[in-house]
Amino acid sequence: MNVLLINGSPHKNGCTHTALAEVAGQLNRQGIDACIFHIGAKPIRGCIACGKCVQTGKCVFDDDPVNECVERLNKADGLVIGSPVYYASPNGALLALLDRVFYGKAAAYAFKPGAAIVSCRRGGSTASFDVLNKYFTISQMPIISSIYWNMVHGNSPDEVRRDAEGLQTMRALGNNMAWMIKSLAAARSSVPLPEQETRVWTNFVR
Repeated sequence: MNVLLINGSPHKNGCTHTALAEVAGQLNRQGIDACIFHIGAKPIRGCIACGKCVQTGKCVFDDDPVNECVERLNKADGLVIGSPVYYASPNGALLALLDRVFYGKAAAYAFKPGAAIVSCRRGGSTASFDVLNKYFTISQMPIISSIYWNMVHGNSPDEVRRDAEGLQTMRALGNNMAWMIKSLAAARSSVPLPEQETRVWTNFVR
């Protein structure tokens, strides 16, 4: 069993990584492998809605981390997305990556537990948290909660490490994610997945 944790910050070992590492450590203690995937600091293309990925399962652009992330997520049992807060929103590069990771490929992620975490100096955390959770809710991914909204506060990794409540929230999230993954694995042999209807698309302008 393994969980993919996406570090959506340009800083590999910054505040977002500090929070994700706390989640990863708790997953490891529960016997779940955890891989932190850093999206890097290079430009990431936005989705151009070409639709090619619907046919191939891969993005046509192969010069950034998107396809590697898709491959890792396909093999993972759960997903945690972490982002810093920029102007009350997640990092733009992370959103560009997620748009392409999910567009045309989300059927493979259905019923995998997902969680979002955000790191901010002061404000904008709940707005950013809401944006990230929408990727899960449109993809039939159960959202893993914690004892508070999944956020840490601080302007440096050292400050984040002093956010005792934030780190406790990360550890509880790791425990809850591990419990859900194990519960789903135990149920797989006796509880079938929900029946899927053929998708209906309604356009409001006619």
